[in-house]
Amino acid sequence: MAVSIRLRREGAKNRPYYKVVVADSRSPRDGKFIELIGTYDPKQPDHNSTLKLDRIEHWIANGAQPSDTVRSLIKKNKKRTANAGSETKSAAVSKEEPVAAEPPQAVAEEIPASEAPTESAPSGE
Repeated sequence: MAVSIRLRREGAKNRPYYKVVVADSRSPRDGKFIELIGTYDPKQPDHNSTLKLDRIEHWIANGAQPSDTVRSLIKKNKKRTANAGSETKSAAVSKEEPVAAEPPQAVAEEIPASEAPTESAPSGE
C-alpha cells in the first residue's frame, strides 16, 4: 500500500481550510484516511498551520511520501519550532543570571502627630 501525507480540503466555498492527513494514495482527496496529523489555513497570515511533527517523522520513516505543499509546511514548522526553542533557551539563560541589584529598603516616613489618623473608641451608651 502506497501511503502519502497530503491535504484534505474542508471549509466553505471561497473559504478553504485543510487538514493534513496520512492516506492511501489511491483514495480520493476528501475520502478515507489513516490518521489526521495537522491543519492548514491558507487565508490566515503568519502561523497558519499546526502539525504533529513526531507523527510525521514516524510516517516518513515508514515510507510515506509527503506532497509538495505538505513538505513545505513541514519545513516551515520545523524552522518555527527551532526558532521558538532557541528563544526559550536564551530567555531561560537570561533568567538564571544573577542580578547585582540591592534589595529594596523600607523607608520609614515620620508623620507629624497633627496629621496622624486617630482612632475613636466606640461609646458604650
